[in-house]
Amino acid sequence: MRSARWVCRRRRESTWSMSAPFEERSGVVPCGTPWGQWYQTLEEVFIEVQVPPGTRAQDIRCDLQSRHVALAVGGREILKGKLFDSTIADEGTWTLEDRKMVRIVLTKTKRDAANCWTSLLESDYAADPWVQDQMQRKLTLERFQKENPGFDFSGAEISGNYTKGGPDFSNLEK
Repeated sequence: MRSARWVCRRRRESTWSMSAPFEERSGVVPCGTPWGQWYQTLEEVFIEVQVPPGTRAQDIRCDLQSRHVALAVGGREILKGKLFDSTIADEGTWTLEDRKMVRIVLTKTKRDAANCWTSLLESDYAADPWVQDQMQRKLTLERFQKENPGFDFSGAEISGNYTKGGPDFSNLEK
């Protein structure tokens, strides 16, 4: 399986279509960690863990629960703890990519721009204030894209009231 990073780089070289997912058109805001990185969209949290080259699937132990995650590679614990917020346990997946990276995908139970995770775990892997700000901006733009599918917000900048998902226009007449 090819690395998603390679796929994204190749797609950036071509013309984007509106059908491409928002995060592919606009990029992601990663939060670096000692073992890799994590990032989020409105609906999902992605965890990318670098593992020794040549790692096999049978070397990996991954336990995904609604509020907990645990990952061990070759008997060595890499990540373990209570998640920042709840996820849908049966929709969590992990894959081993190119035998050198484990990608975990968690589906958020609260899927809106106001639910911007400020850290991966309750007590670890917090995004610094600048990264948190960029994540919130990205989720707010993703929300605008979802609400206005005919427009492309992937290259937009946002300022003003975007905390907690930005202004609420739901009660305005259409």
